[in-house]
Amino acid sequence: MADPYRGYNFLVEIDGITEAGFQECSGLDSSTDAVDYREGSDPNHVRKLTGLNKFSPITLKRGITDSDKLWGWRQSVVDGRAERKNISIVLLNEAREEKWRWNLRRAWPSKYTAPTFNATSNDVAVETLEITHEEVVKA
Repeated sequence: MADPYRGYNFLVEIDGITEAGFQECSGLDSSTDAVDYREGSDPNHVRKLTGLNKFSPITLKRGITDSDKLWGWRQSVVDGRAERKNISIVLLNEAREEKWRWNLRRAWPSKYTAPTFNATSNDVAVETLEITHEEVVKA
């Protein structure tokens, strides 16, 4: 039986933005609403039909650096000219070979959180970017 893959061994690829070193990537999930439907000929039962598919926003965290490409992408949304990009989240094995890939379609940054600053700590300053998207496809 093969060992499970480790959660720390991942890459995030964003169209046109080459940034490395994300500390955390969370929120990779999807759900489908259940829609109640009752047929007039069967008054005692409700059927459950599949409804709309929903995809949660992805949250990316990384130590802040000199690069402002992610900030610029977010600022384009604030300025009313949202640039949608495709994103891939890639899980690697111990040999750094690709094993799983989730592709996010038509993504844009919906929230940016600057680092928390504390003069009594020596923690890395971490920025957070929340990414909204329309679809997840496993490749």
